[in-house]
Amino acid sequence: MLKVINPATEHVVRELAEDDSSTLARKTATARAAQRAWARTPLANRLAAVRRFGELLQSRRESLAKILTTEMGKPIRQSRNELTAMQGRIDFFLEHTETAIADEVVLLGAGTPPMEERIRYEPLGVIASISAWNYPYFVGSNVYLPAILTGNAVLYKPSEFATLSGLAVAELLHQAGVPDEIFQPIVGGGDTGRALLAQEIDAVCFTGSYSTGRKIAEAVAPRLLRVQLELGGKDPAYVCDDLHPGAAATALVEGAFYNAGQSCCAVERIYVQRRIAGDFIAAFVEATRALIMGNPLDERTDVGPLARQPQLEVLECQVADALARGAQLELGGRRCSGPGYFFEPTVLTRVNHDMAVMREESFGPIIGIQEVADDAEAIGLMNDTEYGLTAAVYSRDRARAERILGQVNAGSAYWNCCDRVSPRLPWSGRKHSGLGATLSVAGIRALVQPKAWHLRSSC
Repeated sequence: MLKVINPATEHVVRELAEDDSSTLARKTATARAAQRAWARTPLANRLAAVRRFGELLQSRRESLAKILTTEMGKPIRQSRNELTAMQGRIDFFLEHTETAIADEVVLLGAGTPPMEERIRYEPLGVIASISAWNYPYFVGSNVYLPAILTGNAVLYKPSEFATLSGLAVAELLHQAGVPDEIFQPIVGGGDTGRALLAQEIDAVCFTGSYSTGRKIAEAVAPRLLRVQLELGGKDPAYVCDDLHPGAAATALVEGAFYNAGQSCCAVERIYVQRRIAGDFIAAFVEATRALIMGNPLDERTDVGPLARQPQLEVLECQVADALARGAQLELGGRRCSGPGYFFEPTVLTRVNHDMAVMREESFGPIIGIQEVADDAEAIGLMNDTEYGLTAAVYSRDRARAERILGQVNAGSAYWNCCDRVSPRLPWSGRKHSGLGATLSVAGIRALVQPKAWHLRSSC
């Protein structure tokens, strides 16, 4: 049985039966049998179902937000924000799917007899979508919405730390008109995920850690399955000396500590030009100290618990390693007493790249701030990582910021902003941050495959 635990109280919320090889085989077979008919269903019908899903989602926003907060600890305001912003993703896919997968005639009438060359986009088939817990609505919908719209069947395994939200998604999709066989929730942890990979699927889309993503890629490599991996990051931000440090500090506190830092695109390391470093650090510490940590169901709470208890030890080890190597603790640094997986918002200075906190993904409310002499040093340090998800530059000078960001190997670049995702732009990672792209037209086309048509009117 899978136990759903409230990370703020450590109480068991619910117990659920997990899928095993036999239930997975049955679900896969029914998905396979239903997928072709779904692909033949007029796109207008599929669009209507997803439109209705969005309406149902918003009508139940409050109850869904409470479920999300209870099972993974996100402050209720942030859970509500995620659900509200879901409509933007839904609207994007509704608006752009038809154009993205429309037939393309690339040659017409050339030669004798005349030849037509056409590209048609066909669904991949049965997709295993293994999603994340930190933003279960955002992350999951990046895959299952375009997958459903383009005619695929989806075996959707939400993270074991956001299972109730995943089951709610399935309920609403079915109520909206997506057949039960086309979107099937999978319940379970790592063993269930491994068993899912062994089924007769056509593609796997995963969001999570690099280590798990690599294992997934290795597991399905002999079958040459389509693989899409949205993995972690060690996202840097650089604060230039040509702006007031207070404004950047306020923005970066939110970028570092929103959702308790449990975002793949959360700011995890900050570089600040030496001339303004003292003022920036003072402003950053002051803004961090003002954050309210506590009961995530309280409207005033800014920082809730971590979703996973083992991450507390990871953060403790990073703090201890940094202090042993000469870092200075400005704030926080400890897990909180009492029930719940709470860790104090933590700020470390006098850090360097010998320290784990500046090199290894933290995924928690902890940040290291390092002083740099100039842009060149900042660029070198921003690139000194195995990851390549996002990078941010804060500067009054757009040309300067773009010049710096153009030299950083990351999938997303931010000028005077951070920790931001848009459905209109591709979400992709470099190096250990992943393979492929979600969102944008590229994310829609990631879930179809082209067929080349050579059409001649006579022999």
